[in-house]
Amino acid sequence: MELVKTLVNSLAVKGRKLLRFAGVPFDLEPSEHDVLVPICHLRSYNLPEIQKHLLSLNARDRYLRFGYAATDEHITQYVQSLNFEHDEIYGIFNRDLHLLAMAHLAIYEQANSGENKQICAEFGVSVHGSARGRGYGHQLFKRALMHARNANASTILIHALSENAPMLKIARKAGATLERDGGETQALLKVPKGNLKTRMVELFTDQYAQTNYSIKEDVKNFWHFLTQVQEIRQGVRAGRHQSAE
Repeated sequence: MELVKTLVNSLAVKGRKLLRFAGVPFDLEPSEHDVLVPICHLRSYNLPEIQKHLLSLNARDRYLRFGYAATDEHITQYVQSLNFEHDEIYGIFNRDLHLLAMAHLAIYEQANSGENKQICAEFGVSVHGSARGRGYGHQLFKRALMHARNANASTILIHALSENAPMLKIARKAGATLERDGGETQALLKVPKGNLKTRMVELFTDQYAQTNYSIKEDVKNFWHFLTQVQEIRQGVRAGRHQSAE
């Protein structure tokens, strides 16, 4: 396991160097005290992990994420409705490739004055209870904001319950304007235009996350292989012991 930690730490250092080489703006680059969290693009083949993650949320977390008491059936319908070709969906995995947190950035067009249309986005996030306090929600929002900039979105909208303090804290920290209407709060953030730097950052960020995931996958497969070998050896030993008797 020490080898794995060394590889991951080395990858994180190289990832930071690549970001600096790309000329990452200060607000997008992690400080020396931050952890470079690998955030993966989720695809349609990740649907089982997404559903498992959302179903693992307790009643309180489901209520805060969806704004109502979402049942298993509601979650299944939501997962089946995800549009991976149109929207952006991100996830954070642990070393065992369990999905700890995910974010959904819905992209849509909105009619503006006259016949003009502007690209808008809506953000939602969920974090498993075991992964609280690590800043994953904030990291996922920054990743979503990065893509929104590069997709030329003009605004990001967040619908949240007024009691959802962590979500509102993320929005307020990003500079969003909050409007409270009873038990619900709407946060609207104007998105700065993307540029070459933000596009390079997104490219390197995706590459880092993909490499990190591949390492975790290889390590998991390696340990699975060793477990199978050990089981075979134990079976052979048991067979020899029975033969000897």
